[in-house]
This record gives sequence, C-alpha cells and structure tokens, in this order.
Amino acid sequence: MKRIYNFSAGPSMLPLPVLERAAAEMTDYKGSGMSVMEMSHRSAVYQQIIDETEQRLRTLMGIPDNYKVLFLQGGATTQFSAVPLNLMTGSGKADYIVSGQFSGKAAKEAERFGEVHVLATSKDRNFAYVPYVTEFDADADYVHICYNNTIFGTTYPYVPATGKIPLVADMSSGILSKPVDVTDYALIYAGAQKNMGPSGLTVVIIRDDLIHDPQPVCPILMQYKVQAENGSMYNTPPCYAIYIAGLVYEWLLSIGGLTEMQKINEKKAGMLYDFLDNSKLFRPTADKDCRSLMNVCFVTGDDALDKKFCAEATEAGFSNLKGHRSVGGMRASIYNAMPVEGVESLVAFMAKFEKQNG
Repeated sequence: MKRIYNFSAGPSMLPLPVLERAAAEMTDYKGSGMSVMEMSHRSAVYQQIIDETEQRLRTLMGIPDNYKVLFLQGGATTQFSAVPLNLMTGSGKADYIVSGQFSGKAAKEAERFGEVHVLATSKDRNFAYVPYVTEFDADADYVHICYNNTIFGTTYPYVPATGKIPLVADMSSGILSKPVDVTDYALIYAGAQKNMGPSGLTVVIIRDDLIHDPQPVCPILMQYKVQAENGSMYNTPPCYAIYIAGLVYEWLLSIGGLTEMQKINEKKAGMLYDFLDNSKLFRPTADKDCRSLMNVCFVTGDDALDKKFCAEATEAGFSNLKGHRSVGGMRASIYNAMPVEGVESLVAFMAKFEKQNG
C-alpha cells in the first residue's frame, strides 16, 4: 500500500525510518523477548530506554544541566493547569500573551488558580499576527506564550525579553523544528503528537529553581517536584510513546540535528509560501513577518471552492488539508517528518487546481 502525504496538524506523520524501526522491534525489543508495550517501566531495559531518550533530547536541544526533562501524560492541555499550580506561588499573578486559541485557553484555565493579566492579544484580526510585547508586570510569577499557533499558522518571530520574570512557552507544534536557546525560557512544554512522536506523551523542560512546592490544591501527578524526584516515574509513564520519541530524536541526530532540520523546514515552507504569494487563487492568512514553518494556512476566499479543493486533494492522496473548524479554509502542517517531495507534490497539485478553477 502506498503511503499518502499526511498534512494533519496532529497526530501527525512520523518519519518512515522510525516506523520501520518500531515495526522491526515490535515483538522483540533487542532480544528481550517482548515488546516495549509489554515491558515493566521498573525494569532495567526500560530504564535504559528512557535514559537514552532524555539524553538524545538534551543533545538535540542543548539542554543545560540545570534543567530537568520530564516525560508526562495528559497532553499539553494538562499543562494549562499544571503551570499555574506549580509556578503561581509568589504573587499569585501571571502575564499571558494571547496569540491564538490555545494561549487563550491556557490563560482562561490559569484564572482558576490566580490573577491573570492578558498583556496583549491578536484576536482583533483573527490571530493573523503575533503581538509584540516589551513591558511586563514586575511582580508576575511568570509570562506565558504559545510559541507556534497551530490553528492560525503564526509563530513568534522574537523571544519576549522578560528579564528576571520566568518565561514559559507552549512549544507543542514548533519544538524541534529549528534550534532554540533553552536558557531563554524557564519552562518549555510540548505535546509529542506534532513533531516528536505519537499522542499520549508531553515533555516538560524546566529550570531547577522553579521546581518547588506547588499550590496546596495541586494534584500529586501534576507536581513538577514529585515528577522530577521520581524520574518521571511516580506512576506508570507513557512507555511506548517515550520509546517512539527516542527513535525520533535518534533520527533527527542522524540527519544532522536541528540546524539541518531547520534548513529542510525553511525549504519546504519557502516553496509553499512562494507559491501562495504569487497565486491568483490562493492566499496565505498569516502576516508575513510571523508565518509558521510548521502550519501553513491559506484560503481561496470562496468557501465552496475551499471545500472542492480539500475533496480533490484527498482524492489525490493529500490528506488532512482542511483548516480547523473554527477558521475554515486550508492548513498544510509540514512538520519535520513531511518530506520535501510531499510539499513539491502539493504545490504542483495546487497549481493544477488553480489552472482548472481560477
């Protein structure tokens, strides 16, 4: 069976070498006589898997020794609660920049646990841009951003200069797409199902000084201190998802790491945006200075024509190009695992569609 080009925003496609490696090890992982799915998380063989996975991620991202890496459950949405419960322990206040749906949801959830100040929002233009913010509340316990906006196809073109105030970033759909300086952030969290592995795993990268006693109402599984003290194994972790993430990290290292991945991603995004900028039928929806490398959103301006395009694209082997239900249009999610050939084929299809429908 021929594999399609899967442009899903998540769960997204995985690198074929990773899938093939997992398939080869499915019933017998390295002579253990069992699958990783069956193995005790307390076993020596699984401890080696999680240790190697962490080390590969540290190498890829250049994570300093004074940051802990946690492999957790609950998706990035659980971190909307975990972040304020663990960090809103000083003034009980936090600053949020709302540049899309998920940062909005994160801010609303944080209001349950403290005082939230929304510094800026791009809702006025349906989140087509990322607000530029330079002033922050001096007594805020942290500043929260969503690094890449999956639904609206925007990303931060700058790192907010928060000074001594801890900067927290939801990097779910942008992590590992290019190098970032981890030390610019006090805490990074990301759901794995975009660029790291299957759904079910969330990675938290947190600076040591932020690991302390949380608010008293914080559930024990959401406590960073407990998870750090127990090596992400206070309870059974998402074992298989961690294993797959480890294979993805290994694959990224094998192709040259995040510097090389950035070159590939810029090539893919560049081809698609260049076509859109010169098209007479399609147009991109995000402002040029903050366009996402990972999620390219576009429309024709005609809902019926958008639907026709999505239907014909699916028939031609281009899956999940329909935009999010809240905005419509189209969205091509071109995460790390999407090959250059997939974007080239999509552009060729779009040019053919434009010629037939323009």
